[in-house]
Amino acid sequence: MTTEVVDARDQRRYEIRDEEEVAGFAAYILTGELITFTHTEIDPAHEGRGLGGTLVRGALDDARSRGLSVLPLCPFVKGWIQRHPDYSDLVYHAPSE
Repeated sequence: MTTEVVDARDQRRYEIRDEEEVAGFAAYILTGELITFTHTEIDPAHEGRGLGGTLVRGALDDARSRGLSVLPLCPFVKGWIQRHPDYSDLVYHAPSE
């Protein structure tokens, strides 16, 4: 099976597609140089195959390539970043006063 992660910008979400079918998505809000992930969902028919992790990795890799900072409000994205510290440099930190 072939999967790919694509940015469905008009729907403000990254989608993971299994063949031609959307197997899940990570919704976001994009403001300037900041992308805020708000919700991640994998279709129950596709659970248990690691697609959530593949989706988040693909979305974060794209954010990195675009020079975006990431605000992970979604618990799944936040937890994934905590388990993969090589992505922690993407996390937005408010400037100190």
